[in-house]
Amino acid sequence: MANQSTTASAGGLRPSQRYLSTRGKDRDLSFETVVMNGLATDGGLYLPEEIPDASSTHWEQWKDLSFPELAFEIFSLYISRDEIPAEDLKDILDRSYSPAAWRAKEVTPLVKLNDLYVLELFHGPTFAFKDVALQTLGNLFEYFLLRKNAGKVGRDRHHLTVIGATSGDTGSAAIYGLRGKKDADIFILHPRGRVSPIQEAQMTTVLDSNVHNLAVEGTFDDCQDIVKALFADPEINRTLNLGAVNSINFARVLAQITYYFSSYFSLCKADGSFKLGDKVRFVVPTGNFGDILAGYFAHRMGLPVEKLVIATNENDILHRFWQSGRYEKKPTGSPITVADMDDVRETLSPAMDILVSSNFERLLWFMAHEQALSPPGVDDTAAKRQASQEVAQWLTDLKSKGGFEVPAGVLQTARRDFESERVSDQQTVETIKATYDKLGYILDPHSAIGVCASLRSLSRSSVPHIALSTAHPAKFAKAVDLALKNEPGYDFEGKVLPPQFLGLETRERRVKLVDSNSWEEVGRLVKATIEGKVVSAA
Repeated sequence: MANQSTTASAGGLRPSQRYLSTRGKDRDLSFETVVMNGLATDGGLYLPEEIPDASSTHWEQWKDLSFPELAFEIFSLYISRDEIPAEDLKDILDRSYSPAAWRAKEVTPLVKLNDLYVLELFHGPTFAFKDVALQTLGNLFEYFLLRKNAGKVGRDRHHLTVIGATSGDTGSAAIYGLRGKKDADIFILHPRGRVSPIQEAQMTTVLDSNVHNLAVEGTFDDCQDIVKALFADPEINRTLNLGAVNSINFARVLAQITYYFSSYFSLCKADGSFKLGDKVRFVVPTGNFGDILAGYFAHRMGLPVEKLVIATNENDILHRFWQSGRYEKKPTGSPITVADMDDVRETLSPAMDILVSSNFERLLWFMAHEQALSPPGVDDTAAKRQASQEVAQWLTDLKSKGGFEVPAGVLQTARRDFESERVSDQQTVETIKATYDKLGYILDPHSAIGVCASLRSLSRSSVPHIALSTAHPAKFAKAVDLALKNEPGYDFEGKVLPPQFLGLETRERRVKLVDSNSWEEVGRLVKATIEGKVVSAA
């Protein structure tokens, strides 16, 4: 781009990375602005103006790097040195992936299960894949706040109010990433009664004064809508300096790119017949689309990915899109009313009980941009503007009409890089049971969905498959017990429950019930809490 300067990196000289909104209003933004703001001022999501080509830095040479070293190389392609100097970035990542926080030396180890591989992403402090990103995001918030507040005292200090919605795992991972951080308070909204008991206990037993849990009457989508509405309100944003921890924050997606590269290198070491440059399939249990979107970025950066396989549960809006090109809250032919438009089916995999996948908006932008560039001679700036206009219209139709349909060319582009599978609760239970019976390996229900989808994908492709395992099975005792309670030798407390979870559900808790899903009520509650803390600290 014409307005990009050049800075030094580990791979030589590279253009400075700038960011834009999927809906077109915000452009030419710094990484710091994107991290600290979370959501764009026009309601869109932030994206890098260009996805960097890792081939130019010879990504194959990263194969023997440790996880934090690999993360450094990837982050360096998205963050200008004048924003975060190299030594500072290394320190942030070393602390994020220190042995003190991670139970596995490799951070995200790869495990072979017969004909496929499972990538274990649950070895962080809260036993879920969200830790990979949220340990880093917490340290990025802290870094930028320390820099903003250098030499400032009292009310002159910049205070960040972090707000997030969770279907279970994001909440505890975000809380553990931000607990005790100076000049930041975190508010996590979860749907009351719709997260597992362990997940709820992990969140609500953290008693640090800057941690606030809000139980909302409604679904995860209600919680997510509240968060987006708060970010869209200029007065709340101005007075509270809102920050986002959900995967609407691009730093979440960026951090997750690392384990796609690391698992590829692990596969090279585990399978003597698999060589650098060979293709692989990643199968991802998908709710809000952030995890698999990171795989899309890795693929666009040059990682040899044959397909990214989207594995959904019975809330299958994404699977239906890949089948038909229609993205709608209810299947075609179902009667849609205002009352039931936002119904979400409760399943054994609650982290995926999501009707609208926020990060899908980012992929829609890339697909629309690619289509806009297809006529020869189209200016890239004009193509980006057209993509933003199309995305904004699609999202307007989703909100007002319950869905939209993309042109055939956009669907064809989506099918080039992705496939999809739908896995029912019954199939989830059967997969947990079969995997335990044959291999003695216990899957959580979300990971079981990924394994089930992988087994189907293996019938279509002979390349190696890596299924992402997103959570420790102890976090979802209901589903695991349902599948294995009658199996010989099965013992939940003896074989599944980590010692860190013992007694967790009996500890003191702090949580506030929100009687409605009104974003205005939540906004008043958050504002009163922050103002009360400021007054008491003055």
